[in-house]
Amino acid sequence: MAESNTFKVANFIGIGIDAVTYEDIFNSIDKWIANKEGRSHHIACVNAFCVTLALKNKRLARIYNGADITGPDGVPFVKWIKRTLKVPCDRIAAPDTILELAKHSKTTGYTFYLYGGDPDVVVKMKQYLEDRFPHIRIVGYYSPPFRALTEEEDAAICEEINRLKPDIISVGLGTPKQDYWIEDHLYKIRGSVLIASGATFDFFGGRIKMAPEFIRKSGFEWLYRLFSKDFLRLWRRYILMNMVFMWNFGLQNLHIKTRTPEKWQRPETRN
Repeated sequence: MAESNTFKVANFIGIGIDAVTYEDIFNSIDKWIANKEGRSHHIACVNAFCVTLALKNKRLARIYNGADITGPDGVPFVKWIKRTLKVPCDRIAAPDTILELAKHSKTTGYTFYLYGGDPDVVVKMKQYLEDRFPHIRIVGYYSPPFRALTEEEDAAICEEINRLKPDIISVGLGTPKQDYWIEDHLYKIRGSVLIASGATFDFFGGRIKMAPEFIRKSGFEWLYRLFSKDFLRLWRRYILMNMVFMWNFGLQNLHIKTRTPEKWQRPETRN
């Protein structure tokens, strides 16, 4: 939610969520990637889990509030924005965003780079996108090790990405690791748009089955995922964290406790 954009903003307990459509995103990306020597830009797909994590994580809150676009990843978020701000708004979920951009690339020629996932998963994701969108140009991919990269390794991968000049970089390292990675690389990587993609790699790589479209549109995708094979990993996220979110959002709307988004505009060059 960088100050430089013109979108209306909804306050979700301290995180400013932009009221955006995919048309807004296409227009923004076209403007950003016109300068391949400038800094990269960040589209954050923020859901209730992200907002709840940011309650006690100031770095994460600052990343979301400083993103060039902070999109609503959740049907309840979209409904609330439409109801309160009275403007059009799309659900900006990472898997849908990558698919929309892949589809749109038929006319724009967007190029893609995939960063994250297990080695076999990222290869399968690449194959999935190429099979579904024969026109797509995926110029490279990298599956980083679980350990932190050395400075030399990180510099080498940044050099490769800058040589390939992708327009869109899908980053799948899990929340909040992927958000930190994006924050750390917006000036190291030039002229790209970085999107934290989370489970997108597992969905498109075939490790996790994606919920049917009617479930995703209903707002109950979380319930579908909760009772998937990832129950032991996700129950805390979807039960406990959602309860924390609803409690704090309720306090905000009762005007008992309000957190104001600390929005800020990222400079075009690093100081």
